[in-house]
Amino acid sequence: MAADLSGAGTARLSEEEAQRQLRRAVVASTIGTTIEWYDFFLYSIVTGLVFAKLYFPQSDPLVGTLQAFLIYAVGFVARPVGAAIFGHYGDRVGRKATLIVTLLLMGLATFAVAFVPTYATIGIWGAVLLTVLRFIQGVGVGGEWGGSVLMSMEWARTNKHRGFVASWPQFGVPAGLFLANLAVLATSEFSGGHFLAWAWRVPFFLSIVLVAIGLYIRLNILETPVFAKLLAERKIEKTPMLEVIRRQPKDILLSAFVRMAEQAPFYIFTAFVFTYGVTTLGVSRDLLLMAVLAAAVVEFFTIPFFGHMSDLIGRKRMYMIGAACVGVVGFVYFTMMDTRHPVWIFAAIVLSLVPHAMVYGPQAAFIAESFTGRMRYSGASLGYQLASVIAGGPAPLIATALYAYYRSGYAIAAYILLCAVISLFAAWRMGDYTNKDISQEYDEAHAFGESGHASRPA
Repeated sequence: MAADLSGAGTARLSEEEAQRQLRRAVVASTIGTTIEWYDFFLYSIVTGLVFAKLYFPQSDPLVGTLQAFLIYAVGFVARPVGAAIFGHYGDRVGRKATLIVTLLLMGLATFAVAFVPTYATIGIWGAVLLTVLRFIQGVGVGGEWGGSVLMSMEWARTNKHRGFVASWPQFGVPAGLFLANLAVLATSEFSGGHFLAWAWRVPFFLSIVLVAIGLYIRLNILETPVFAKLLAERKIEKTPMLEVIRRQPKDILLSAFVRMAEQAPFYIFTAFVFTYGVTTLGVSRDLLLMAVLAAAVVEFFTIPFFGHMSDLIGRKRMYMIGAACVGVVGFVYFTMMDTRHPVWIFAAIVLSLVPHAMVYGPQAAFIAESFTGRMRYSGASLGYQLASVIAGGPAPLIATALYAYYRSGYAIAAYILLCAVISLFAAWRMGDYTNKDISQEYDEAHAFGESGHASRPA
């Protein structure tokens, strides 16, 4: 049993057993990330619909929205902290054990949100408690992504399908988005008009059931062969986070900037849309929820598809095509939204997530492959989560502020275009490891040039 938990012995598995472990790893990673993103998106959705009214009732509606989104942004600030903490342990202790801790941390924090009293009961302390729990959520998510991607990607037995395999943990984002929107929609429909009074808490209560399911699944997988190999060869770094910052600082920064085209627009299209749609356009909350649900369903198919496409045409090329499309879609999105016609609004929201899938599908492999194995959890997590500070967290705040000043959605579209341009440049500067052998350490002499398999791109 100890051998299984540590990852020892995975190199001795038969091909059939290895394939079985790959399937288990993909399922465990996908279900785990679905649960984690359900928790995270649930908070995002309720921020725009509930928190400004219940926790900042004395503020002007626009100011209250900004205050609520400031709490929302705290979760993004916390994500690099989680990346630093769990990246260290993911490279020191293992992918599996670290993922179990991140799941528990995220799930319990989300469950606790259901118990937070409102401003009417304890005044500003309600907002303080929300901020603390949101920070804990962010720490959990900060450590989750890197481990989930590596758990799938490092079990892949061939280099030719790594983009497709690594895209499945990304599938957890639309799946979590779907479940979170569905939960809010269901509780708002069946609560008899009591959504603000108590029903918004129900989806947070339900998260504890999902955590129990995810925990059971993650306890029944083995450690990845790549980490088992590192253990066997005694190549575990004492301080992997510090080492990756010292050895691969450019890769960390490029990984953060390459996400600008993906993360900032995504949270505008899925979180800010509720404020913009209900407050500015005067459309129903349920229409927006249904549209986001439909967009999430479309991503069930488009994310793995574009992950597969990156195996065929290359990670960098696929990513740059997607980033260019993101830069254009913002203007189309707000043109369609501003018609105020339900059909066009629905179509705009669904359309907006197609370019997102074009970058999000190949993104996991594109970033994770950039880092050498013994520092991969730390480097990929830190690069990925730094984008939360510069892109995801500020995006709804920036969108709200831009609209308040310019009173036009096109100002927000220009911001999306700027994010896309930054990502295009970052992607162009990144290396492309499509179909290369990532089991070798990139900074070791034998990994360069001699075999041609793991040569670091210029």
